[in-house]
Amino acid sequence: MHTLTPGDIIHKIARLQQPDGLFPSIRRNGKLGYTRVDTNVFFTAVTVFTLQRLKPMLPPDTQCIIDKIAQQAVGAYPQFRNKDGLDTYNFWPTAPSRHFPNGHLFGRFDHFRIPDDIDDTAMVYLTTHPTREAMLWLKNKLSQHANGTAHWIRNIYPDYQRLRAYSTWFGKTMPIDFDACALSNLLYCVYQYDLPRNQHDTDSLTYLRDIVLSVRYLRNPFGCAPHYARPSLIAYHLSRLMAAFAIPELEPMRTQLITDARQLLERATNRLEQILLSTTLLRLGEQSPPVDLNAIETDFAGFHFFIAGLLTAYETPWLRRWAQYALTQMRWHCDAHCWALVAEYNVLYVYPSASV
Repeated sequence: MHTLTPGDIIHKIARLQQPDGLFPSIRRNGKLGYTRVDTNVFFTAVTVFTLQRLKPMLPPDTQCIIDKIAQQAVGAYPQFRNKDGLDTYNFWPTAPSRHFPNGHLFGRFDHFRIPDDIDDTAMVYLTTHPTREAMLWLKNKLSQHANGTAHWIRNIYPDYQRLRAYSTWFGKTMPIDFDACALSNLLYCVYQYDLPRNQHDTDSLTYLRDIVLSVRYLRNPFGCAPHYARPSLIAYHLSRLMAAFAIPELEPMRTQLITDARQLLERATNRLEQILLSTTLLRLGEQSPPVDLNAIETDFAGFHFFIAGLLTAYETPWLRRWAQYALTQMRWHCDAHCWALVAEYNVLYVYPSASV
C-alpha cells in the first residue's frame, strides 16, 4: 500500500526543480481548452515550506536534499519581490512584470496585473530567515491593507463585513478580499515568528472559526476562500495551522472540522483529494483509512490546488456571480507540490503525532 518512502518522493521532487530554482507549474482552463506553463513563486515556496516541515522526521541524507532544494528555491525569490523594492511578494515576476507568462492575451494588459499578496509573502517569509525588524515591518504593512483601514469589504456575507481581518491583497486600489486559506498561511507566519497580535489577528481568527461552525465553507467554499474554493483545501489549511500552534480561538471548531473531513473523505474520488482530507484528520489527532499510493501520479492531472477567478476582484454583483464558475477561472497544477503532499501524508501516516 505504501511502497513509496519519503526519501523516494524527495528525490522525485529534487529532479523536478529547474536550474533557476523554481518548480514548473501549469495553469489551465479546461472549458476553454487553455493550457500554459506558468512561472510563479507560490508553488515553489509552498513546496519548500511543506518539505521543511517534514525535515525533522527524515534521515540525514534526505534532510540534505531538502536543504539543497530550499537553497536553490530561495535564490529565485528576488524576481518576485515588490516592484518598488518593498519586502512583499507577488505571485508572478515583477521586474519587469510577467503576469500570465507564456500567454498571448492577458499578459498584454495591465488590467490583469495583480498586486502583491499575503499568501506568497507569507510563504516566502516562512521558508527564509527574516530579521525581527523585517517581520515587524510586515506586520505594520498588513494593518495598512486590512479591512476597514482604507476600504471595507463588500463581496462577503453581511455579518463579516465589519471584521477587521486581513485582506489578501496589498494593492491600494484592489478590493478587500477574505480568503480562509490565505489567512491561515498568514496567521501561521504571525504565530511562527511570535508577532504581536491585534484586532486584525483576532478578527481573522473569528472569520476562520465562523465559516466552519456555520458550515458556510461547505455550502459556499468559493465565497469563503475564492482562491482555493474547495472545502477539502480549506480544512487542510485550517488543520495545518491548528496542528502547529495552540490557538484557543480555533478550538471550538475542531469537532466540526473532523466530522466534515470524514464525510468529505467518503465522497472523494481523486487520491490527492483523499490525501488532503486524510492529512487533515491525522493533524487533528484522528485516524484515517490508508490511501493507496501505487501509481499515485496518475491522479495528479485531475487535481488542482489553487485557482484564479478572472472576475473575482469585481464588486459588481452580476459580474461577481459569474466568478465562481469554471469557465471564468484558471486552475493551477504543480507535480512537485503534488509529490510534496504525498510525502507529507506518508510521514504523518507513519508519525501521526508529528506537527507538520
